[in-house]
Amino acid sequence: MLPADFLWGGAIAANQCEGALFEDGRGLANVDLLPWGKGRKAIARGYQKMFDFEDGYYYPAKLGIDFYHRYKQDIALFAQMGFKVLRLSISWSRIYPTGEEEKPNEKGLAFYDAVLRECLGYGIKPLVTITHFDIPMALVKKYGGWRNPKMIDFYQKFVTTLFTRFRGLVHYWLTFNEINLIYHSPFETAGVCIEPNESRSAVLAQVAHHHLVASALATKIGHAIDPENKIGCMMAGGEYYPLTSKPEDVLLAFQKNQENYYLIDIQAFGEYSYFYQQYLHRQGIEIKWQQGEQELLQENTVDFISFSYYSSLAISSDDSLNIREANAMAGVPNPYLSDSKWGWQIDPIGLRLSLNRFYDRYKRPLFIVENGLGALDSIEPDGSIQDDYRIDYLRAHIQEMKKAVEEDGVVLWGYTTWAPIDLVSSSTGEMSKRYGFIHVDLDDQGKGTLERRKKKSFDWYKTVIQSNGENL
Repeated sequence: MLPADFLWGGAIAANQCEGALFEDGRGLANVDLLPWGKGRKAIARGYQKMFDFEDGYYYPAKLGIDFYHRYKQDIALFAQMGFKVLRLSISWSRIYPTGEEEKPNEKGLAFYDAVLRECLGYGIKPLVTITHFDIPMALVKKYGGWRNPKMIDFYQKFVTTLFTRFRGLVHYWLTFNEINLIYHSPFETAGVCIEPNESRSAVLAQVAHHHLVASALATKIGHAIDPENKIGCMMAGGEYYPLTSKPEDVLLAFQKNQENYYLIDIQAFGEYSYFYQQYLHRQGIEIKWQQGEQELLQENTVDFISFSYYSSLAISSDDSLNIREANAMAGVPNPYLSDSKWGWQIDPIGLRLSLNRFYDRYKRPLFIVENGLGALDSIEPDGSIQDDYRIDYLRAHIQEMKKAVEEDGVVLWGYTTWAPIDLVSSSTGEMSKRYGFIHVDLDDQGKGTLERRKKKSFDWYKTVIQSNGENL
């Protein structure tokens, strides 16, 4: 059986659910500027600049699902399911609207204080992602986002404020969301656009370095302010499989998996791995180190490893094969797996494999902080939403998760689904790509009543939690 104190719950992100963009002093953030539809991918990946709202686009972050005004209702619904934990994030620009203020925005702090206390009132432990892609847009415009080492100082001020203000309310923290996606979506993750005359790989390696130093600094500060804090890192997971047993495919899959581990290796072990150093050498990249950074990384490794898992990917040395994406990473279709409506391949056993690989590699407790199925839901004439496909997906993944713990001996602290309530899709900006146990009446153009409605999966997940995963 799973441990009695296993943390079941769900995960949300400020930029995908809160809305209320400029309410109570909040400033503009990079992720606010990712539009629905045309241009979203090019902007997220740093190829097309969009530094302010432009005519002709719809920006779903402006409204989100209005969690800012409806958090009590939503948390009450999470409590009905029996959540033990809620993963949420804090909007940096709600605390420091431009990032350069001397004092934080008290109204922003008060909002999160209220959210955290609402969770705790139901016995729900908060798991807080300090930065879930949110960066004050003023820092992007003035400093170029995380390409600039000054961002480390601004981040230090931000995290010190959070650790101090929420001491005793939060004990589980993540420094950055899906840190390895820096290489895939640099504007979305780091506020960085690549100029035509720049080496993309060199810029992003330095951006990643700044993130790593900031993460170690946050770990140091968080432990100093409250020794009970557990501070983790987070990566976008998903194994690469060789499409065939052809040695070139096997080697390529190994190399792609190593790339995925590069940054987490540093957060876990405190130094640049041999493989990462060789990558930098091959690319002709020299990281610019500041005094004391090596010691900072070595002395402030993370307490636990967390990751998202939606899909595995196959990889082939045959360049003629069609490429498809899952969570910003690309591979070729695996003929042994079925697809979601958005082409993400469904692979529950891949979750068990990932858990074992991470635990064997890092020998630290693990936390699955995102796992779910984006699907098209329909409301039946009787008002119900029969999302058996979502139940099937989650059941199969939880079964494999349990095998990893019960049979393989993996130490796993918890499991939070993405997402317990429908919210704006990070990858597409759609509302129609729904993940939740709770339906939100909102379409891709932001039209709807925002009414919350329980899906069939709501009661199913409630039973899963009540039985600690025994009744699936």
